Amino acid sequence: MLRHPTFWVAVFSVCAVLPSNASAERGRIVWVIDGDTFRMADGERIRIAGIDAAETDPAHAKCAAEIVIGKKATAEAISLLKGRTVDFERVGRSYRRTVARVRLEGRDLSGDLVAKGIARPWAKGRPKPDWCG
Repeated sequence: MLRHPTFWVAVFSVCAVLPSNASAERGRIVWVIDGDTFRMADGERIRIAGIDAAETDPAHAKCAAEIVIGKKATAEAISLLKGRTVDFERVGRSYRRTVARVRLEGRDLSGDLVAKGIARPWAKGRPKPDWCG
């Protein structure tokens, strides 16, 4: 997968650098909900822009394998993110969550999560990635 050119095109397409004039904010993550969503110390839920992680809720997952993948992704995201401070730029809203570009230690978090296999690229307006195929 790492040698496939379209994989790297997808990774680089989600690795957005915050423009110097962006109004980035900073906050501490206190709870990781799943592989692409977390809660800040102020209670705000953040959905990471440009990626999708497998579902862990049977009501939303398309197959049992997706739940297994989602639980592994959540565990990895918890070890990577819980208690960490991130910079983020709001880019929208989805299901009562803020959608944001997020940076951890100056690095684009969406690209890191895709590279680790926790998430897959998901461009706005495109079909959600298939975790069951």
